[in-house]
Amino acid sequence: MEKRFQPYTRLAAIIFLVIGCLAVLRPFLAAILFAAAIAISSWPLYQMLLTRCRQRHTLSAAVMTLTLILIIILPLAVVTWNIADSAREVYEHLRVAIDEGTVTPPSWLRDIPMVGEAADAYVRKIIGSREELVALAKRYMEPARHFLLGSGVVLGSGVAQVSLAAFVCFFLYRDGAAILGALRVGMDKIMGEHAPEVADTVSRTVRGVMYGLLGTALAQAAVACIGFLIAGVPAVALLSVATFLFSLVPVGPPLIWGGAVVWLFNQGSTGWAVFMLVWGVFVISGVDNVVKPMIISRGSSLPFLLVLLGVMGGVLAFGFVGLFIGPTLLAVALGLLRNWTGKTL
Repeated sequence: MEKRFQPYTRLAAIIFLVIGCLAVLRPFLAAILFAAAIAISSWPLYQMLLTRCRQRHTLSAAVMTLTLILIIILPLAVVTWNIADSAREVYEHLRVAIDEGTVTPPSWLRDIPMVGEAADAYVRKIIGSREELVALAKRYMEPARHFLLGSGVVLGSGVAQVSLAAFVCFFLYRDGAAILGALRVGMDKIMGEHAPEVADTVSRTVRGVMYGLLGTALAQAAVACIGFLIAGVPAVALLSVATFLFSLVPVGPPLIWGGAVVWLFNQGSTGWAVFMLVWGVFVISGVDNVVKPMIISRGSSLPFLLVLLGVMGGVLAFGFVGLFIGPTLLAVALGLLRNWTGKTL
């Protein structure tokens, strides 16, 4: 009787152990998954660095971790600080302008074809009535302020998550060979002869998606930086980093270069505003249609719907790092499903 129930008791013990481990690691699960995706994506680079460092694992892992901090964490921290500071300054400036009655519609508003004069007249009507202006300000300024501050909080939590992920990455790099060996043994016992094929699918898919997301974001940030410099937009470095971050979100970059277009119009630089608009539509946003499919196709092509759901669901489930984790998890699941069914979905 005891031998009959022994397998079930072992299974129950394993299940409870796994549940307990997940409960302990749950607060750090997002950072661990993000660190694993980074480690898998950059493993070939780490192997090259390890060779140059004469197989000194700790030194190589420290160099990789420091590089991650300099490339991702510091720019993210700068953007977070600037968003919080800018939100406060803009709110105070608008509040003072409304109290003093110095708010005026921008000069370029009247020049908009067909609707410019009507829009200018409507704005002047609202400005001329203090009651309507105050009501409008109460309706929109406070939600906008909370939205900007909320964005800063999300980015701030992202800094904390990415910092933790960098810490985890150090150990994944340093002890990666031993971890891979243990994973191979475990996968062989669970999946048998299909283990190498599944491992190759997972590795190829993670690298393809991460390279696609980061490669596209870097390319869009680079061409956006060039456009901002040519058009004479201020805070080029900050806007370029913001373009990089917003490139991870579908239809995100137009929020950045579109703001630059509005600023140029407001400054009276109509020609440069038109240039920035054309540059944004055909160059900055065009990169997304060229670079991302080319890079991701090397690993696993992910439909736009799954990218969108992965980004939105990933952010809701894991916070900022869900921008990377969500699409990656869906891509791995889709790759395994394709591998299992033998069909392209």
